[in-house]
Amino acid sequence: MQVSQSINAFSSTKKTIVTLGTFDGVHLGHQSILNKLLEATENGFYESVVLTFYPHPRMVLQQEHSLQLLNSMDEKRMLLEKSGIDHLIIHPFDSAFSKLSAEAFVKKVLVEQLQIHKIIIGYDHRFGENRSANITDLIEFGKKYNFEVAQINAEEINEIAVSSTNIRTALGNGSIQLANSYLGYNYFFSGKVVKGKQLGRTIGFPTANLELLEPFKLIPKKGAYVVYSTINSIRVFGMMNIGHNPTLGENERTIEVHFLNLNEDLYDAVLCISLLDFIRPEEKFSSVEALKSQLQKDRDFSKKYIIDNFQTS
Repeated sequence: MQVSQSINAFSSTKKTIVTLGTFDGVHLGHQSILNKLLEATENGFYESVVLTFYPHPRMVLQQEHSLQLLNSMDEKRMLLEKSGIDHLIIHPFDSAFSKLSAEAFVKKVLVEQLQIHKIIIGYDHRFGENRSANITDLIEFGKKYNFEVAQINAEEINEIAVSSTNIRTALGNGSIQLANSYLGYNYFFSGKVVKGKQLGRTIGFPTANLELLEPFKLIPKKGAYVVYSTINSIRVFGMMNIGHNPTLGENERTIEVHFLNLNEDLYDAVLCISLLDFIRPEEKFSSVEALKSQLQKDRDFSKKYIIDNFQTS
């Protein structure tokens, strides 16, 4: 997959099949569109192109700085590459770009720069300055500039919207297996291991404290989870806690992972954590001993889950 950091940086020797959107989550609904995109290339006669934008248009147009996303751009790039598309264009979205007229977008971007043969787009898609043009306008532009318009129907668009909403709701409720079923993969995020207060090791549960790399990444509800990470090319299972450690009197939210059967210095390592299941919500215990007892139960739960689902100890 070739990645271009702007529309102007893109080049191809073939005509293209294009789709565009934020593709946040690259979930099963998105993957169905990507399959349509790949099928339309006619086994390589055309090249497949996904056009997306950074930052998210809502951050620019609606100033939604609290927006939470399912994927960072790096994560989205990795997931889209797995789909098998030929090109990913990540175009900088700003006020000037948003003011491009509908016909200018079609002529300068789709036709002249992307050499479009066909666009696969939602029936309700709106584009151009103030989102003034719709699918009917796009079809007319297609006739004028000689490209095809394939509409994604209402049922599929609704499925995508429902999936995105359901994923966010499920993560907010700690329903990890449900979220993963909509995604088609295990939800994950990345962070750098930083020094914490090292309280976990004093009660027999040393943890890797993660500092998130993506400020807009959606983090699931507070509580304990079964997780895994790939460390030195080996899948390592563990249990993770997201929360404020109320038993220990902490205030700042932390993300801590206790890896099973791992004794290694991970400071400064960047880890990708994949979530498998929710164990329990965060709670305040009456004593450190009560907390330690619960952590032992969490570890037993995690080990059983891993044995039941991965046939390993």
